[in-house]
Amino acid sequence: TVAAEVRKQISGQYSGSPQLLKNLNIVGSISHHTTVPLTEAVDPVDLEDYLITHPLAVDSGPLRDLIEFPPDDIEVVHSPRDCRTLVSAVPEESEMDPHVRDCVRSYTEDWAIVIRKYHKLGTGFNPNTLDKQKERQKGLPKQVFESDEAPDGNNYQDDQDDLKRRSMSIDDTPRGSWACSIFDLKNSLPDALLPNLLDRTPNEEIDRQNDDQRKSNRHKELFALHPSPDEEEPIERLSVPDVPKEHFGQRLLVKCLSLKFEIEIEPIFASLALYDVKEKKKISENFYFDLNSEQMKGLLRPHVPPAAITTLARSAIFSITYPSQDVFLVIKLEKVLQQGDIGECAEPYMIFKEADATKNKEKLEKLKSQADQFCQRLGKYRMPFAWTAIHLMNIVSSAGSLERDSTEVEISTGERKGSWSERRNSSIVGRRSLERTTSGDDACNLTSFRPATLTVTNFFKQEGDRLSDEDLYKFLADMRRPSSVLRRLRPITAQLKIDISPAPENPHYCLTPELLQVKLYPDSRVRPTREILEFPARDVYVPNTTYRNLLYIYPQSLNFANRQGSARNITVKVQFMYGEDPSNAMPNPSCTHLILAVRPLPLWCYHSIFSLLSDFITL
Repeated sequence: TVAAEVRKQISGQYSGSPQLLKNLNIVGSISHHTTVPLTEAVDPVDLEDYLITHPLAVDSGPLRDLIEFPPDDIEVVHSPRDCRTLVSAVPEESEMDPHVRDCVRSYTEDWAIVIRKYHKLGTGFNPNTLDKQKERQKGLPKQVFESDEAPDGNNYQDDQDDLKRRSMSIDDTPRGSWACSIFDLKNSLPDALLPNLLDRTPNEEIDRQNDDQRKSNRHKELFALHPSPDEEEPIERLSVPDVPKEHFGQRLLVKCLSLKFEIEIEPIFASLALYDVKEKKKISENFYFDLNSEQMKGLLRPHVPPAAITTLARSAIFSITYPSQDVFLVIKLEKVLQQGDIGECAEPYMIFKEADATKNKEKLEKLKSQADQFCQRLGKYRMPFAWTAIHLMNIVSSAGSLERDSTEVEISTGERKGSWSERRNSSIVGRRSLERTTSGDDACNLTSFRPATLTVTNFFKQEGDRLSDEDLYKFLADMRRPSSVLRRLRPITAQLKIDISPAPENPHYCLTPELLQVKLYPDSRVRPTREILEFPARDVYVPNTTYRNLLYIYPQSLNFANRQGSARNITVKVQFMYGEDPSNAMPNPSCTHLILAVRPLPLWCYHSIFSLLSDFITL
């Protein structure tokens, strides 16, 4: 007979334990009661169904608060929403459709904060951290137990020998253990008597004394002294979320001081942007700045209207959410559009030197005359001219290791490796290689390095057949290691001075990417600092709490390979249209170029008016 059949036979005979059968016989006959076979599994009780079918009898009593939901647990507090700018970016509600108006109100309404008073008493809330544990343990006496004390080998052996001699030297000690010896019993002291042990004391008095003794010298957070569980344990955590706010990464302040060439014949325009080589992405918008002299600006007066104060910024604040060793600050230069190839236009800047100005005076005057003519005819159009890049983390690591409050560093791309040297007191005291880099993104801290003044001495000439970002990523990757790719690029001698430092927490005279003034802004006539909008390399999981109505358009390439003949000096204009007729163009002051035949999206796709910031690339 197998064991399973034996168990089934026994369970059928007894139908439970003998004690259960005895109790059932006292109540009544066994046949009238239902028994649970020992070989069958019992389904667990459905707690929710049981509570529904058996409601709790909520009667008045001392434990009523334990079974009821606390009426004062939840409290809703309305907190006013803080606005960083002097004027709100949200448009007037009268100009919007009803469904758009409801969406926009989510950016202006006050915060409704739900506060749960007893949230910290729940099992899912764990406020224990290492710092809080140390703070709670201050003032507690250190508990020392016998098992924690390591006995001294010599003293322990001497005590054992002394006890053995004392037990063996007494003749009247009967046989038995040391604890039962008469000698030790005679020398032992009696325990102290318990006071008031036999006195009659009311029960209320005993309860009061016990309550006082429990409260005396009791730690205010007794259960919180238990160490926090391991982070890897699958325990539900109910952390209280912070009030949503506008997201900012690590902020970097870049000030553009001066831009000089060996010869000065025409206005040169510059722009800054951040690129991530590893992700192969542009992680910021372009920051345009103008460092031309008043004489050079005068060449463009017929085409350029009076500049607004928002366009005169020479300092910018970049935000980097994911700083890494692959972030580069790319500087691009543009000039007024002129006839000829890019290489021909850049040739005078590579052959003429400042020291030879008197010897080549006639040639320089001729170049200035030609530049003046191009500025008069094509002053509103631009063409790429040169570029260079700065490995951001090399500057940060170098400036952070120096023992001065500020650093002046010269960057030269002439050696094709990105050679770096340090200047102190405007004199070169030595050349130091700053090729060292740290591994991992944790070491990329942009908030605590020393401010540095950089002098970029060389630029790379813009190649006519290499204008795309893919080519730029290849060059940036080669700048981190010795390569022959950069040696084939011809340098243009120039001198660009910029300051790089951590951005202050509340900078003055600052403009948002929407060109709104940030508090505090005491004087509207002061040259502003621009906040540059970040394009994060990876997703940032934060709620959108700021109304932003910007559309960035960057034309990348234009292919005329299938067109017969030559296509020269093609420019691109981006503009919104509400119809196919040219008169249906929406007014936009930034669109001043020739229209390229491209069918735009219909206006109803946008549901609101976009403020358009355009970047134009002339091929």
